[in-house]
Amino acid sequence: MTDQLNRPDEMSFSEVFSDALRGHPCQVLGLDAEPSVLPVEDWTRPAEGHDHALLDLCRGATLDIGCGPGRMTAALVQRGLPALGIDVVPEAVSQTVERGATAMRRDVFDRLPREGRWSTVLLADGNVGIGGDPVQLLRRVRELMTARGRAVVEVAPPGVPATVSWAALECRGVRSRPFRWAVLGVDDVDRVAREAGLRVAGTTQHGSRWVSLLVPRGGVG
Repeated sequence: MTDQLNRPDEMSFSEVFSDALRGHPCQVLGLDAEPSVLPVEDWTRPAEGHDHALLDLCRGATLDIGCGPGRMTAALVQRGLPALGIDVVPEAVSQTVERGATAMRRDVFDRLPREGRWSTVLLADGNVGIGGDPVQLLRRVRELMTARGRAVVEVAPPGVPATVSWAALECRGVRSRPFRWAVLGVDDVDRVAREAGLRVAGTTQHGSRWVSLLVPRGGVG
């Protein structure tokens, strides 16, 4: 699969995703049989509609992992919650800051502020797929939250199998280097949460979106 995604003129993920955030059409390769449109317009608009159902689940100081251009981080700040967005893409961090929120260029596995003291960790927009290993990512989330913390995790609908793929972005004829991405759906979230030392406190549907609330084993969330 990676051979099919590689091209001589490839650039870093950050460079190609930055172009997408600046408004250039972008497509995702490798996740489906055919290329799909990267839904950047959904991320660059203000938080609206069912975004607020996810935000309603956030309590206290909240870490927004893979914040992108910051619509969720900014909405948390507008609600009066202490919030920090992290993203590996400089343009994403800049756009989040422009919205009036705080953001840092960090990988989730880097040393982060408030280690072990976040009341909520937010993984919206399928960001539980970051790195291609949801168990590893959720174990890291468990390290970041308090003993009574919670993770608000957007997952795929029922019937969508758990998958791990190599993917790439393509924008203005330039392709990113391949990266690992996972899809985690409702049917598998309980198993993955257990392996990560968490449990599912509840799963709800909001229109076409599904969100699971994960808490430490023995915790109330």
